[in-house]
Amino acid sequence: MFHERTGFDLATALPDRRRLARSLFRARRRPEETVTLLGEAIDLVRPEEVMHHVTRWVRAGRKAIVANHNLHSLYLIRRDPGLRRFYQRADLTQLDSTPLVWFARLLGLSSRPFHRCTYLDWRDHFWSLANREAWRVMYVGGAPGVAERAAQSLDARAPGATIAFHHGYFDATPGSADNARVVAAVNEFQPNILFVGMGMPRQEAWIADNIANLPCAVILSVGAAFDYEAGVQKAAPRWMGRLGIEWLFRLVVDPRRLFTRYCVEPWSLLGPALADLRAARRRAARHPTTRRI
Repeated sequence: MFHERTGFDLATALPDRRRLARSLFRARRRPEETVTLLGEAIDLVRPEEVMHHVTRWVRAGRKAIVANHNLHSLYLIRRDPGLRRFYQRADLTQLDSTPLVWFARLLGLSSRPFHRCTYLDWRDHFWSLANREAWRVMYVGGAPGVAERAAQSLDARAPGATIAFHHGYFDATPGSADNARVVAAVNEFQPNILFVGMGMPRQEAWIADNIANLPCAVILSVGAAFDYEAGVQKAAPRWMGRLGIEWLFRLVVDPRRLFTRYCVEPWSLLGPALADLRAARRRAARHPTTRRI
């Protein structure tokens, strides 16, 4: 589970991002940057802001949860009480959906394309920070052997980080012997960052069920993050995410698993979407300077 580093090539390590041109971002969050979409609270933050808050929490030794919302999670949260417990506990909830960014803009909220935020949008920044800050990073999830392959790749890019992992094929039932062993392994390693990638909603339920017994770390639900790093799944080009068609790429790659998620589930959100539109029209009527819906 603990990855032994066998040496690294400085030429392949990630460049120090402090020497690169940066986009401006706010170091402090504003109240209006937390919005309600389809009945759920979401933070309009850009990738640089996510990393700023993660770094601040790690340096403070604080336990924090970074979540993300997309159309799939907004469908599931109406059917899974465990998922709601997770989001109620989250310290930051990213917006992982370009269509939702557009919808928020239609409602007159201050969303912009750069507010779409997920692991693939900030991973280079993250591993640069992990390398520079010598973070201890643990990943729980994936099939046996996948995280190990990912760790070998990441070691070359972020040699300053220490990486541990445990596969996601265990009995995650609270109180089970399997689950107790995984929680004990996390506590033994004492990570600064805990990535949990077991698919939605299992990863969120596991975090919510075990949060009290996990060490002080920044905990992020990241889905197939290490599958991408290991090369066992191919990520859509980032331009497809910016155009809002990443879902189409994923659907073509894995239609059997994702057809219901992308072609059926969103229709159940039509009612909450219409309610948001009506509320936006009422706001515009009360404040005539607000952009009309």
